[in-house]
Amino acid sequence: MQNKNEKPAKGAAFGSVADNAAVGDGINEFIQRHRKELFVSAGAILLVLVLCIVALSVMDTLRVRAISAVEEFGSRYETLSPSITEEYSANDAAELIAEIEAFTKKTTTMTSGYAEGKAWSIIGSIHSDKKDWPAAETAWAKAAEAGKKTYLAAPAFFNAAVSAEEQGKTEKAIEYYTNCIASSAEFSAAPRAQFAIGRLRETLRENEAAIEAYRAVISGWAYDKVWTNLAHSRIIALEEETGR
Repeated sequence: MQNKNEKPAKGAAFGSVADNAAVGDGINEFIQRHRKELFVSAGAILLVLVLCIVALSVMDTLRVRAISAVEEFGSRYETLSPSITEEYSANDAAELIAEIEAFTKKTTTMTSGYAEGKAWSIIGSIHSDKKDWPAAETAWAKAAEAGKKTYLAAPAFFNAAVSAEEQGKTEKAIEYYTNCIASSAEFSAAPRAQFAIGRLRETLRENEAAIEAYRAVISGWAYDKVWTNLAHSRIIALEEETGR
C-alpha cells in the first residue's frame, strides 16, 4: 500500500511515456492531414498583419504630409497678414483661401483632423481680419468640427462666437461660447467665454440666466481675478435691479 505522504511518481502525475507519445503522434497526424489548410490560414494571418503595417505606415505618411502642407499655408498667411486688408493683397488672399479649401477637400479625419482644423482656422483668420463675419463664422465652425478631438476646437468655437456676435446673432453666439467651454481641452479664455454668456443673456433681458452664468465664472475659475471680479460686479448690479 502506498503511504499517503509519499509523492506520486512523475509518470503517474503527467501520464505515461506511452500516453505522451500517443498524444504527440495524434498532433503530428492532425498536422499532416490538415497541413494545407493550416498553411493557408497562417499565410492569410501573415498577409493581414503585413497589410495592417502598410496601412498604418501610409496613414502616418499622409498625416505628416498634411501637417507639413498646412504649416506652409500658415507661413503664407503670416506673411500676408500685415497687408491682408489692403486692396493690393485681395488676389493673394483669395488665392490662398482657394488653395486651402481645395486642401480640406482632400483631407480626412484618418489623415489628420488637426491638419484640416488648422486649415479652416487659417481661413477663419483671413475672413476675421477682413471683417467678413458670415464667412468667418462658417470657417471657424468648420475648424471646430474638424479639430474637435484637438486643442483647436475651443479657440475655434470662441472665434465663431465672436463672428456671430458681430452679426447680431446672440443666441448662436451663446451656443458657440457654450461649446467652447464644454471642449475637453484647456483654454485660457474659457472664463471670458463664460462671462460673455452672462453678458449676452443680459442683452436678451434674461437676468436670472445672466446671474447664473456669472456665478459659473466665480465657481469655475476662482483663480482668475479679472473675470471673477467683473462677474461679482454684474451680479450685484443685476440683483439691485431685480430688487433682491
